[in-house]
Amino acid sequence: MQVSECIGCTAFPCKDVVHECYLIPDIDVVPERISLIMISEAAPASSSDYFYAGTDSIFEHTTVQAFNDAGVHVRSIQEVVDLGVYLTTAVKCGKTGYGIQTSTIKECALILERELALFPDVKVLMLMGDVAIKAFNSIGRRLEGAPVIPAVSTYKLRGGRFYFQGKRVFPSYLQAGPSFFIEKGKRKMIAEDISEGLALIR
Repeated sequence: MQVSECIGCTAFPCKDVVHECYLIPDIDVVPERISLIMISEAAPASSSDYFYAGTDSIFEHTTVQAFNDAGVHVRSIQEVVDLGVYLTTAVKCGKTGYGIQTSTIKECALILERELALFPDVKVLMLMGDVAIKAFNSIGRRLEGAPVIPAVSTYKLRGGRFYFQGKRVFPSYLQAGPSFFIEKGKRKMIAEDISEGLALIR
């Protein structure tokens, strides 16, 4: 299955993102082999920095490092995918500034909802950062009438257990992009979450 052929945006209504950076994962993937989905923030400014760019992109570099921090020795995004992991972003276009408007996150959550539905055997969902958490809570409100993750700082949720339609949901921190290297404390928590998430699908 080619995800980019199954979902997408045609109207591009959001005003606070760069539509030229629009990206949907275009790898061939067998849905039944995916057990864990990792949702990051937004598409990078350059498509060459995306997860599946086929080069040592910044998204690949930091994500591979995050898995290595967790004790999982991988060298590429393909090796991460081979573990049963699918990587995507909550917002499919690029950012224009530091933040993203709530209306934009909600709009893109409609695409994300359809994207997640393509993978019937997922056991774990990892929400990497505030944008991913907000997007997923928008899906929770639509489908179940309530947010999945409480609206408090992520560090206060450490040790909590959250579920959505039988899947374990981890609120974590952003692993894709240069911000990954800034805060060692967050990097440690990302590694812990990846380790626990992978243990659940093994």
